[in-house]
Amino acid sequence: MIPVGLAPVSLAVRIDPEHGGRWTSLSGGGREWLWHRDEPRRTQVVPGDAFADAGGLEECVPTVRGIPDHGDAWSRAWTAGKAMLEYRVACPEFELTRRVDVVSGSVVADYRLVAEPGYRFLWAGHALLDLSPNSVLHVEPRVIPLGPDDGTAVGDVIAGDTAVLDDGPDRLHLSLQVSDQPTSIALWRNLGGWPEADPYRSIGVEPMLGRVFDLADAEEGDCAVTPASGEVRWQLTIAAYRQKD
Repeated sequence: MIPVGLAPVSLAVRIDPEHGGRWTSLSGGGREWLWHRDEPRRTQVVPGDAFADAGGLEECVPTVRGIPDHGDAWSRAWTAGKAMLEYRVACPEFELTRRVDVVSGSVVADYRLVAEPGYRFLWAGHALLDLSPNSVLHVEPRVIPLGPDDGTAVGDVIAGDTAVLDDGPDRLHLSLQVSDQPTSIALWRNLGGWPEADPYRSIGVEPMLGRVFDLADAEEGDCAVTPASGEVRWQLTIAAYRQKD
């Protein structure tokens, strides 16, 4: 359903399969939603390296914080699958396949993770967004102003499966669909507080399977678990809107 007073905006996506399957662009209506920064290490990383924060949207699995840093998929080349914009990555303990389609102007990403039954993991669509200081995040029942740079950097995990961002006349809607797995929305609000030596602004709004940043901290119900079938499927839908003239 289209929100009252808003018109849908068609989105387009670009992906870099050679470098972690990273989403490098999410654009529509003359606006780029993904934030970027110059990070020369990003194209040279190998599994086990510390995270190289170049922006865009990274696939963080099987953890976000902890070991390996931001997971094991972002630092590996992905290979093409059978469909357009379908790629997969093989990691030591799992294989992840992602197919991205544009359906009626919205971006729909379908995921399939295959691992041994009982495998525990987190996944985050680690989206760093280019947002103004006036932007507001809605994750029911919370309303969170993202604000101007104030020298802080905090992370939070909010129970839910839907995030709505309002930024001036524009709205971005992210929703996660999955069966029998815990979901949440992670927020990384870095308002010039990190890293200490050379801080910058970056806002991460991250749909998640799981409810903690570090898999090592996950108690029962805090992370996804592969069932007897050995696979977990989920879907991320991203839609954009703009206020009508």
